[in-house]
Amino acid sequence: MQPKKIPMRKCVGCGEMFPKRELVRVVKSPDGALSLDLTGKKSGRGAYVCRRLACLQTARKAKRLERAFACAIPDDVYDAMEKELEADGAG
Repeated sequence: MQPKKIPMRKCVGCGEMFPKRELVRVVKSPDGALSLDLTGKKSGRGAYVCRRLACLQTARKAKRLERAFACAIPDDVYDAMEKELEADGAG
């Protein structure tokens, strides 16, 4: 019996590969709203970031999420995502 394959994803903040379950998905819904998807089940285009606040801040500074979603992301959306990560217990 073969071992189960673990899907890997790249963090847009630090650029390292991690198992999909260890990352937080940032999702752009079909109506254009951006949010954190802590469950990984929301529909829409996704990009992944570590559960570390520093990775989200790095992605924000380098505009990596804006590149991934091909749209401008307002500061209040980033601030809301940072608060949500902090509430989730990220460091």
